[in-house]
Amino acid sequence: MTLLAENRLEQIGLAEVAGRAGIKLSQLRAEFGSTLAILAAHIKEIDRAVLAGGDADMAEEPARERLFEVLMRRLEALAPYKEAIRSIMYSARRNPGLAFALNAMAMRSQHWMLEAAGIRASGPRGVLRAQGAALMFGRVLSVWVDDEEQGLDRTMAALGRGLNSAERWAGFLDDLCAIPCMLRGPRRRRRRMRDAEAGAA
Repeated sequence: MTLLAENRLEQIGLAEVAGRAGIKLSQLRAEFGSTLAILAAHIKEIDRAVLAGGDADMAEEPARERLFEVLMRRLEALAPYKEAIRSIMYSARRNPGLAFALNAMAMRSQHWMLEAAGIRASGPRGVLRAQGAALMFGRVLSVWVDDEEQGLDRTMAALGRGLNSAERWAGFLDDLCAIPCMLRGPRRRRRRMRDAEAGAA
């Protein structure tokens, strides 16, 4: 992450990472296959830090407030790496392949963040929720990297707007997922009617 604060991801070689870490290249290879794998491991550590810092007092709060708290804890965990994150975001805007890989990592993280907030993230609906949360948090990060205020007012406002939008999207998603059930209902009724008519005949 220190190297990322100084250089673009595409400019960092594995030998440079090993040298900065003070280990042999063979030792690095035993653990990681690429710089992206190292970044993924770092993101996993951030996930663990956020999940370990849960507040039991939030259990009775609405889902929106619980998720707000979880994502603010994530921003606190990311604070020491702000310049590195700025660098990664710069590279991702210019490299679609990198952006795609980072999105997959973000989705995995947001799956855990949603679960930490007591919001189900399993099944097809959960995948959509995780993707929506990843995109929303990415927009929050773009504000956060330039927010120098101690209280992070701009960041919290962006997160609040993002969660408002997510609530509307969640309602739309629930309605959308209810459509197949509504369509199956008439088919079941028609099938029962045909079965009854066949039995009467």
